[in-house]
Amino acid sequence: MFKAGVVGCGHLGKIHIRLLNQSDNFDLLGVYDNDVNISKKTASEFGCKSYGSFEEMIDEIDVLDIVTPTSSHFSYALKAIENGVNVFIEKPVCSNTEESLKLVEKSKLNNVKIQVGHVERFNPAFTAVENNISKPMFIESHRLAQFNPRGTDVSVVLDLMIHDIDIILSSVDSPIKQISSSGVSVISDTPDIANARIEFENGCVANLTASRVSLKNMRKTRFFQSGKYISIDFLNRESEIVEIDEKKSEIPIMTLETSDGNKKKIYFSKPDISENNAILEELNSFAFSIKNNKRPKVNIYDGHNALDVAIKIIKNFK
Repeated sequence: MFKAGVVGCGHLGKIHIRLLNQSDNFDLLGVYDNDVNISKKTASEFGCKSYGSFEEMIDEIDVLDIVTPTSSHFSYALKAIENGVNVFIEKPVCSNTEESLKLVEKSKLNNVKIQVGHVERFNPAFTAVENNISKPMFIESHRLAQFNPRGTDVSVVLDLMIHDIDIILSSVDSPIKQISSSGVSVISDTPDIANARIEFENGCVANLTASRVSLKNMRKTRFFQSGKYISIDFLNRESEIVEIDEKKSEIPIMTLETSDGNKKKIYFSKPDISENNAILEELNSFAFSIKNNKRPKVNIYDGHNALDVAIKIIKNFK
């Protein structure tokens, strides 16, 4: 088991603390928060140590879990890496790409692993169909949320859309050619609703919409590729696949005839979704990568690339 510590005892931090306690891969030694009273109360609640300083915790752990506001990610991660401690960082990885590149360099020099908390990669609705996504040419993503003051210290792009940016970057094997975007501040001082169009060099186009001022919650992404359509509902954990398959002997849901007389058999499938706790999955996945010296599924490069695209989207706002 890896000796773990958590910095940040807010809402999400407490979720991480509870799941680290449940995991067979970690021994949660304790927590640290800038607010000493919150730190002590959280430690008492979960039966672990409340550290008086961040430096004291770093000296005793193998893995640091950073669940603090984005502005402090870099400083905590840097100190941990320089102490040879492996780091899990909630998304977005840093406030800017200069910081994330520095972490890339430092992690190499100190031979430590970093995983970034893009939790949707572990959503069972995505993992159930991940292997079916191959050379998508059009992607449409909607991530809508009802207003919540928590998280409004950053743009909706860094708060919500960055999840879908990471999913898309992991699914499209091509450099980005062009980004165009627009954003509007409705309630907060930073944009609350945004749309972005990402064009890749291989011709793929991704259209992303994110809002935190919606009347209902929605987290859906659709992939269109040659002979196949894949729909993922991240919120309700459901997936659908519609495909053309001339080799199947089953009765198709429909047969379409093209203008040249060719008949296309259309099949529909709804994969079985295994229930899981995606945050626990990502934490256990990180433990596996450390134990077996494997590259984390969502590594520091992934976190940096998603942040880079997110910042470019924000800079392109008109």
